[in-house]
Amino acid sequence: MHSPSARQPPLKRRYGDLDFVAASKQQPSVQRLFESLGYQGDRRFNTLNGHQRLLYLDSLNGRQIDIFIDRMKMCHVIELGGRLSHDGPTLTPADLLLSKLQVYEVNMKDLVDTIALLLDHPIADHDDDAMNAAYLARLTSEDWGLYRTLQINIERVRGAATELAVDAGRVNQRLDQLWERIEMQPKPLKWKLRARIGDRISWYELPEEVRQPYQRD
Repeated sequence: MHSPSARQPPLKRRYGDLDFVAASKQQPSVQRLFESLGYQGDRRFNTLNGHQRLLYLDSLNGRQIDIFIDRMKMCHVIELGGRLSHDGPTLTPADLLLSKLQVYEVNMKDLVDTIALLLDHPIADHDDDAMNAAYLARLTSEDWGLYRTLQINIERVRGAATELAVDAGRVNQRLDQLWERIEMQPKPLKWKLRARIGDRISWYELPEEVRQPYQRD
Protein backbone atom coordinates (compact mmCIF):
# COMPACT_ATOMS: atom_id res chain seq x y z
CA MET A 1 0.00 0.00 0.00
CA HIS A 2 2.90 2.36 0.72
CA SER A 3 5.19 1.27 -2.12
CA PRO A 4 4.18 1.17 -5.80
CA SER A 5 7.63 -0.28 -6.56
CA ALA A 6 6.64 -3.46 -4.71
CA ARG A 7 3.92 -4.10 -7.29
CA GLN A 8 6.35 -4.25 -10.23
CA PRO A 9 9.28 -6.56 -11.07
CA PRO A 10 11.92 -7.08 -9.80
CA LEU A 11 10.52 -6.16 -6.36
CA LYS A 12 7.13 -7.80 -6.83
CA ARG A 13 6.91 -11.02 -4.83
CA ARG A 14 4.43 -13.48 -3.41
CA TYR A 15 3.15 -12.75 0.07
CA GLY A 16 2.69 -15.90 2.07
CA ASP A 17 2.25 -13.98 5.30
CA LEU A 18 0.58 -10.76 6.44
CA ASP A 19 1.55 -8.75 9.51
CA PHE A 20 -0.74 -6.65 11.68
CA VAL A 21 -0.29 -4.61 14.85
CA ALA A 22 -3.07 -4.12 17.38
CA ALA A 23 -3.41 -2.38 20.71
CA SER A 24 -3.75 -4.76 23.66
CA LYS A 25 -7.23 -3.43 24.41
CA GLN A 26 -8.29 -4.61 20.93
CA GLN A 27 -6.89 -8.12 21.28
CA PRO A 28 -10.16 -9.98 22.05
CA SER A 29 -12.00 -8.36 19.15
CA VAL A 30 -9.06 -8.99 16.81
CA GLN A 31 -9.06 -12.68 17.71
CA ARG A 32 -12.80 -12.93 17.14
CA LEU A 33 -12.40 -11.22 13.76
CA PHE A 34 -9.83 -13.64 12.40
CA GLU A 35 -11.67 -16.66 13.76
CA SER A 36 -14.87 -15.43 12.07
CA LEU A 37 -12.92 -15.15 8.79
CA GLY A 38 -11.95 -18.80 9.01
CA TYR A 39 -8.37 -18.45 10.22
CA GLN A 40 -7.15 -21.09 12.64
CA GLY A 41 -5.09 -19.94 15.59
CA ASP A 42 -1.84 -21.72 16.37
CA ARG A 43 -2.89 -22.87 19.82
CA ARG A 44 0.55 -23.63 21.21
CA PHE A 45 2.17 -20.45 19.87
CA ASN A 46 -0.72 -18.23 20.96
CA THR A 47 -0.81 -19.74 24.44
CA LEU A 48 2.89 -19.04 24.95
CA ASN A 49 3.07 -15.68 23.19
CA GLY A 50 -0.48 -14.28 23.08
CA HIS A 51 0.33 -11.33 25.35
CA GLN A 52 2.67 -9.98 22.68
CA ARG A 53 2.04 -11.86 19.44
CA LEU A 54 -0.64 -14.03 17.81
CA LEU A 55 -0.35 -16.41 14.89
CA TYR A 56 -3.22 -17.47 12.61
CA LEU A 57 -3.14 -19.79 9.61
CA ASP A 58 -5.28 -20.24 6.51
CA SER A 59 -4.19 -23.67 5.33
CA LEU A 60 -6.59 -23.59 2.35
CA ASN A 61 -4.90 -20.55 0.79
CA GLY A 62 -1.47 -21.02 2.35
CA ARG A 63 -1.73 -17.71 4.18
CA GLN A 64 -0.17 -16.85 7.53
CA ILE A 65 -1.17 -13.95 9.77
CA ASP A 66 1.10 -12.46 12.44
CA ILE A 67 -0.51 -10.03 14.88
CA PHE A 68 1.82 -8.05 17.13
CA ILE A 69 0.30 -6.64 20.31
CA ASP A 70 1.42 -3.09 21.24
CA ARG A 71 4.98 -3.70 20.04
CA MET A 72 7.08 -5.55 17.50
CA LYS A 73 9.36 -7.89 19.39
CA MET A 74 11.78 -9.82 17.24
CA CYS A 75 15.52 -9.22 17.59
CA HIS A 76 14.70 -5.91 19.28
CA VAL A 77 11.59 -4.35 20.81
CA ILE A 78 9.86 -1.54 18.92
CA GLU A 79 7.12 0.07 21.01
CA LEU A 80 4.14 0.99 18.83
CA GLY A 81 1.45 1.83 21.36
CA GLY A 82 1.62 5.52 20.52
CA ARG A 83 2.08 4.98 16.78
CA LEU A 84 -1.21 3.32 15.84
CA SER A 85 -3.62 6.26 15.77
CA HIS A 86 -2.42 7.96 12.57
CA ASP A 87 -4.50 7.98 9.40
CA GLY A 88 -3.91 5.17 6.93
CA PRO A 89 -4.27 1.40 6.80
CA THR A 90 -0.60 0.57 7.51
CA LEU A 91 2.20 1.49 9.84
CA THR A 92 4.27 4.50 8.85
CA PRO A 93 7.15 3.95 6.38
CA ALA A 94 9.67 4.28 9.22
CA ASP A 95 7.93 1.62 11.32
CA LEU A 96 7.63 -0.62 8.27
CA LEU A 97 11.37 -0.24 7.72
CA LEU A 98 12.01 -1.16 11.36
CA SER A 99 9.83 -4.25 10.99
CA LYS A 100 12.25 -5.42 8.29
CA LEU A 101 15.65 -4.25 9.48
CA GLN A 102 15.38 -4.95 13.21
CA VAL A 103 15.90 -8.64 12.35
CA TYR A 104 19.61 -9.45 12.57
CA GLU A 105 19.37 -12.48 10.29
CA VAL A 106 17.43 -10.48 7.71
CA ASN A 107 16.26 -12.47 4.69
CA MET A 108 15.97 -11.61 1.02
CA LYS A 109 12.25 -10.84 1.08
CA ASP A 110 12.76 -8.24 3.81
CA LEU A 111 15.65 -6.70 1.88
CA VAL A 112 13.44 -6.53 -1.21
CA ASP A 113 10.65 -4.84 0.76
CA THR A 114 13.11 -2.38 2.29
CA ILE A 115 14.40 -1.41 -1.14
CA ALA A 116 10.83 -0.73 -2.27
CA LEU A 117 10.21 1.48 0.78
CA LEU A 118 13.38 3.47 0.13
CA LEU A 119 12.66 3.93 -3.56
CA ASP A 120 9.18 5.29 -2.86
CA HIS A 121 9.74 7.49 0.21
CA PRO A 122 12.01 10.50 0.64
CA ILE A 123 13.93 10.99 3.87
CA ALA A 124 12.30 13.62 6.09
CA ASP A 125 11.60 14.47 9.73
CA HIS A 126 7.92 13.53 9.63
CA ASP A 127 5.67 10.54 8.85
CA ASP A 128 3.65 12.10 6.03
CA ASP A 129 4.38 9.56 3.27
CA ALA A 130 8.08 9.87 4.07
CA MET A 131 10.78 8.00 5.98
CA ASN A 132 10.90 9.73 9.35
CA ALA A 133 14.62 10.04 10.02
CA ALA A 134 14.08 12.03 13.23
CA TYR A 135 12.06 9.16 14.72
CA LEU A 136 14.59 6.54 13.65
CA ALA A 137 17.46 8.65 14.96
CA ARG A 138 15.76 8.97 18.34
CA LEU A 139 15.14 5.23 18.67
CA THR A 140 18.69 4.30 17.71
CA SER A 141 20.11 6.89 20.13
CA GLU A 142 18.21 5.14 22.93
CA ASP A 143 19.34 1.61 22.01
CA TRP A 144 22.86 0.86 20.79
CA GLY A 145 21.82 -2.68 19.87
CA LEU A 146 19.13 -1.44 17.49
CA TYR A 147 21.63 1.04 16.06
CA ARG A 148 24.14 -1.75 15.42
CA THR A 149 21.62 -4.07 13.79
CA LEU A 150 20.41 -1.30 11.49
CA GLN A 151 24.02 -0.42 10.66
CA ILE A 152 24.72 -3.99 9.57
CA ASN A 153 21.46 -4.45 7.70
CA ILE A 154 21.77 -1.17 5.81
CA GLU A 155 24.94 -2.56 4.23
CA ARG A 156 23.00 -5.69 3.32
CA VAL A 157 20.34 -3.52 1.69
CA ARG A 158 23.03 -1.79 -0.36
CA GLY A 159 24.36 -5.15 -1.50
CA ALA A 160 20.91 -6.43 -2.46
CA ALA A 161 20.17 -3.24 -4.41
CA THR A 162 23.21 -3.81 -6.62
CA GLU A 163 21.99 -7.32 -7.46
CA LEU A 164 18.53 -6.20 -8.60
CA ALA A 165 17.45 -4.13 -11.59
CA VAL A 166 16.52 -1.11 -9.46
CA ASP A 167 17.77 2.45 -9.03
CA ALA A 168 20.56 1.54 -6.61
CA GLY A 169 21.78 5.14 -6.70
CA ARG A 170 18.53 6.39 -5.20
CA VAL A 171 18.55 3.64 -2.58
CA ASN A 172 22.12 4.47 -1.55
CA GLN A 173 21.46 8.20 -1.52
CA ARG A 174 18.50 7.81 0.81
CA LEU A 175 20.40 5.41 3.04
CA ASP A 176 23.21 7.96 3.23
CA GLN A 177 20.73 10.68 4.21
CA LEU A 178 19.12 8.46 6.82
CA TRP A 179 22.39 7.33 8.36
CA GLU A 180 23.76 10.86 8.48
CA ARG A 181 20.68 11.88 10.49
CA ILE A 182 21.13 8.90 12.82
CA GLU A 183 24.80 9.70 13.40
CA MET A 184 24.02 13.37 14.11
CA GLN A 185 21.63 12.48 16.92
CA PRO A 186 23.22 13.05 20.37
CA LYS A 187 23.95 9.81 22.21
CA PRO A 188 23.73 9.47 26.02
CA LEU A 189 26.57 8.13 28.16
CA LYS A 190 24.88 4.73 28.54
CA TRP A 191 24.81 4.36 24.74
CA LYS A 192 28.47 5.34 24.42
CA LEU A 193 29.54 2.86 27.10
CA ARG A 194 27.66 0.05 25.35
CA ALA A 195 29.23 1.07 22.04
CA ARG A 196 32.70 0.65 23.58
CA ILE A 197 31.87 -2.98 24.38
CA GLY A 198 30.68 -3.42 20.82
CA ASP A 199 30.16 -6.84 19.28
CA ARG A 200 31.94 -8.72 22.06
CA ILE A 201 28.57 -9.19 23.76
CA SER A 202 25.46 -10.16 21.81
CA TRP A 203 23.10 -7.22 21.30
CA TYR A 204 20.04 -8.95 19.82
CA GLU A 205 17.68 -11.86 20.41
CA LEU A 206 16.84 -14.50 17.83
CA PRO A 207 13.05 -14.86 17.53
CA GLU A 208 11.24 -18.06 16.73
CA GLU A 209 11.07 -18.20 12.93
CA VAL A 210 7.51 -18.78 11.76
CA ARG A 211 7.61 -17.00 8.40
CA GLN A 212 7.36 -18.14 4.81
CA PRO A 213 10.45 -18.10 2.53
CA TYR A 214 11.02 -15.47 -0.18
CA GLN A 215 9.22 -16.19 -3.45
CA ARG A 216 9.55 -13.82 -6.39
CA ASP A 217 6.24 -13.34 -8.17
